Amino acid sequence: MKDNHQEQKSASPRVQWLIFFRLAIVSFLLGIVAIIQFKLPDSLPIASIHAIYILVIITYLLSVLYIFLLKLIKRISLNIYIQCLLDIALVTVLVYATGGIESVYSTLYPLIIIYSVLFLGKRGGLFVASVVSIMYGLLLDLEFYGTIHPIYDKIHEYDLDAGHVFLRICIYIISFYVVTLLASFVVEREKKTKTLLLEKESAFDQLDILHKSIIESVGSGIVTVDPGGRIKSFNRAAEKITGMSSYDAMDKVIDDIFPDFPGIRGRIKEMERNPNPSSRRFEIVLSPGVDDTILGFSIYPLINLEGNSIGDILIFQDLTSIKKMEREVEKNKRLALMGEMSTILAHELRSPIASISGSVKLLMESLELEGSDRKLMKIVLMGKDQLENLVRDFLLFARPDTRNRCKIDVRNIMGEMLESIHFSPEWNGKVKIVKNLCGQDEVYGNSTEIKQVLWNIVLNALQAMPDGGVLEIETRLDIGENNREFLKISVNDTGCGIEKKQINKVLEPFYTMKEKGTGLGLAIVDRIVESHGGTFKIESESHKGTRCTILLPVDEQVKE
Repeated sequence: MKDNHQEQKSASPRVQWLIFFRLAIVSFLLGIVAIIQFKLPDSLPIASIHAIYILVIITYLLSVLYIFLLKLIKRISLNIYIQCLLDIALVTVLVYATGGIESVYSTLYPLIIIYSVLFLGKRGGLFVASVVSIMYGLLLDLEFYGTIHPIYDKIHEYDLDAGHVFLRICIYIISFYVVTLLASFVVEREKKTKTLLLEKESAFDQLDILHKSIIESVGSGIVTVDPGGRIKSFNRAAEKITGMSSYDAMDKVIDDIFPDFPGIRGRIKEMERNPNPSSRRFEIVLSPGVDDTILGFSIYPLINLEGNSIGDILIFQDLTSIKKMEREVEKNKRLALMGEMSTILAHELRSPIASISGSVKLLMESLELEGSDRKLMKIVLMGKDQLENLVRDFLLFARPDTRNRCKIDVRNIMGEMLESIHFSPEWNGKVKIVKNLCGQDEVYGNSTEIKQVLWNIVLNALQAMPDGGVLEIETRLDIGENNREFLKISVNDTGCGIEKKQINKVLEPFYTMKEKGTGLGLAIVDRIVESHGGTFKIESESHKGTRCTILLPVDEQVKE
């Protein structure tokens, strides 16, 4: 039912074109008659000319009727049958009015047969051809037997014999059916060709959809460029990786998408010169900064069916997470090695330090030192304390204590730490401390280690503000993955800040920008927070201050 409605909807414009062409032919005929009447007034009888005018007017009126019928009768085939029958009647009257058997307008019959085949098919065309044959044969028989006479001469003498009339009728009838068969053959071939073309188009569309689906479903970014380096296709993964829509990327030069790596065009040209390069794969940094986006690139020539190069295809993946994993693995290897070293180092250092400490204490008790001797003894004790702190920091960084963890009160730990910091050499009265603490006080962890974390961060903040400033400590509850609750602790200072090129190195062990620093302070913070299942992040701008953010889990992680 739906297909019939669709077919009728598509055929309706063609019926309108049929009405238009009929009017064009009739108007052309009217123009010819008018010219003949004006140039050769005696070539056609007045009665024939009047009859032609009447037929033209009737055709115009019928065309208006056909348009209304097209809206009233939704069945297209019925409309065509009505038009065919009326056209046959009009052409028959025209043949009769212009000389009967001698009329040249009998050639209009095949036009009716042809358009009937176009709309009604072979069966409809044979029906119309049969009606045309009956009407034309009946007209010639009635004229031969004298039943009717030419309208322009009632005493006209008919001088054709029966054989001639019969032969003419047979030839015309045969020609009508031959036109029907030929038109049917052409129409059927056209339909078959159209059906085959539609099938090919459908198959091509399906193949194109499959191709696009594959390209769009691939997790790698795929970009094709023409020989001039302008982008011609940009898949969904490329949009996600670069953060640019395909609409914005189309027809742009590839260097505009990857401005931090203008060498892509150079590599493409190099590969054009050397069809077998040693490596087609390389890496670039898409957005250098704190969180580098690292892309792995491959470039291949784009070849058409003739084997000619029509551009290049670029395939790239986001390797940031993989590189991060590689760094983590390398970091864990180093930490494992440092853990072994720390045990040996602690054992080897603690014994001499204990001996030095005990010896110095005995000397101080047995000797009465004054002046420079007492100062030298204090220097020895200070050196001993520094060595002990170094051993402690080294062990803390290499192997954080995963035992003795429970619910701890961060507010109390923070209060104790801030009280102790006032007695630190780095403290100065010009620093203003601002606290914005939320209602959540507890986290799951080791109180000693968490206090060490806060101490190291606040100490760094004070060292960055030798001339004073504002130290702001803020806490709030945060929701992480799997709806796990974290306490977010932010420590902000208004100090000198950290340069962009150094911010990626501050968490590396033994990296320091201070004259007396060991480079373990922030590395210890990162290590302890990581061992607690949290995260540590530093954001800073030179001369604008630093923001350290810690996420600590509120509850112990349940192991499945």
